[in-house]
Amino acid sequence: MRVAGRLLGSLLLGGVAILGSILIFRRGLLPLIEAVFHPEPELLSVLRRTGILLTAVAGYWAFVHWHEKREATELHLRPIHLLLGGASGAAMVALPVAVLFALGVYEKVLFRGASPALFGVAAVVGIAAILEELVYRCLLFRLLERAWGTKFALVVQAVVFALQHFENVEQGGIRDVVTMLVAVTVVGLLWAGVFVLARNLWVVAANHAAWNFTILLSGMPLSGIEDWRKLAPLESRFAGPDWLTGGMFGPESSLLVIASTTAVVVLLLRAARRRGAFFVPAA
Repeated sequence: MRVAGRLLGSLLLGGVAILGSILIFRRGLLPLIEAVFHPEPELLSVLRRTGILLTAVAGYWAFVHWHEKREATELHLRPIHLLLGGASGAAMVALPVAVLFALGVYEKVLFRGASPALFGVAAVVGIAAILEELVYRCLLFRLLERAWGTKFALVVQAVVFALQHFENVEQGGIRDVVTMLVAVTVVGLLWAGVFVLARNLWVVAANHAAWNFTILLSGMPLSGIEDWRKLAPLESRFAGPDWLTGGMFGPESSLLVIASTTAVVVLLLRAARRRGAFFVPAA
């Protein structure tokens, strides 16, 4: 019970540090900047997104520095590892999606070419990935791991991560919901596995962001989100059964993507065990 109490207290404090920092920026500093400098809407949007990212990371750093009393090594920038993380994230989803196109399960309707608006979308996708990894892997997974070990933390954070995506399929049937839960649990295990090996926010966030952006570029729904499909270089459509296309949630719920990602998760976790990266708490 003492371990659970300390874990809950640390999670609450870490959450307050991250969300409180964002709130202070959104409700305090950003309105002040807007009132004093009157930036154009486009610049204000950039400032909002950048400020949210920086204050969230600063809040996490403060939590680690003052509460855990250690150096936040997971925030160190490792450019080569970051590039490898991004390239592997793109490749892991691009390969099964390419197979689905080759099999005719996905069909290209037309090629639009790249739109300048994709830069803004890429920034949103990247910031969202960093924030999710900060909360789910750097905070939730790491604190669960410290309390009850890597194996327990892997499963719990992946399930919590999946449950957070319920609203993306709220209009779907029970099969859509169940498939989504399985699919997102698997990618939650994937990104936790990357974190176990790299122990670095930016590497796992690059993997996550590249995965998401690759799906977006294919013209398919991204985690059930349709908003950006019209900006994709490809206009694509489903031409196969939901169990292969992924249905309303998109490629992540495709059986082929689930199977290939599961295989990668197994290889990642085996590599992590061989390197002694699994943590087992003292009895």
